[in-house]
Amino acid sequence: MPAHDNAARVVVVMSVGLAAISFSSVLIKLCQAPALVIASYRLIIAGLFYQGLAMSRRTITWKAITPRQWTLAIGSGLFLSLHFCTWITSLQYTSVASSVVLVQTAPVLVAIGSHFFFKERATLVLAAGIALSLLGGFIIGYYDFLGSQSSLRGNLLAFMGAVGAAGYLLIGRRLRAEWDTVMYVSLVYSVAALATWLVTLAGGQAFYPYPAVTWLLFVLIAFFPQVIGHTTLNWALKHFSATTVSIMTLAEPIGASILAYLILHEQVGWIKVLGGTVILSGILLTLLAEKKLEERHGQK
Repeated sequence: MPAHDNAARVVVVMSVGLAAISFSSVLIKLCQAPALVIASYRLIIAGLFYQGLAMSRRTITWKAITPRQWTLAIGSGLFLSLHFCTWITSLQYTSVASSVVLVQTAPVLVAIGSHFFFKERATLVLAAGIALSLLGGFIIGYYDFLGSQSSLRGNLLAFMGAVGAAGYLLIGRRLRAEWDTVMYVSLVYSVAALATWLVTLAGGQAFYPYPAVTWLLFVLIAFFPQVIGHTTLNWALKHFSATTVSIMTLAEPIGASILAYLILHEQVGWIKVLGGTVILSGILLTLLAEKKLEERHGQK
């Protein structure tokens, strides 16, 4: 496949994935169920979907999985469970914009982790992209941090969600080099589903009964943000570094803020438009840095 065709394919797939992820916070806000129950059903449905797909395609060869790979897959699933348990709970205590902005500090944690674990050094252009993207995110959430919708508890939970996301992406970068997307997500989503289910049971949350509209929202939350959105991020880890993929997710506050305005009637003013522009500029710088790095490696 020509390089420009492959690049176009990556852009299209990532655009669809990020659009799907943008629905996450709004759908969760609409769902009248405890946070941990929402997280559990999101991961259980997604895990079952990909387990079925993996079995139909015979993607998983259980005997070929090494102990090291099992350890990494379980670790990735536990980080993903941490991400959803804390981030989804944060939406009950703070606004969509504040929660999304704080959870999107993950790129900084990923960049630090990549430096220490993978010996990947951030170039000046990449560092500028990270800084711009984070600046844009905090611009979007500025008034929410100061307003009555924001709370310390919710913000701390959202930051713990960022820690979970960073660990999930860092491990995913390593395993995606060895496994295809379906095999990876079928195992990781299943581990995350089991861990979240156990946490939900320990918390005494009820898995039923719920009205029909809540069950519909469980399915929508699992299908759009998880089956499509998060799987797209895992697919992208084959093409980009974990740092770059995490920075791409910073486009989510733009889509989430627009959807929150249209569906939840949360206001989007010029501050959020400015923040969105800054985020997109940072993402563009990041992609340019990734391209230059690939060209440099190609010349060696």
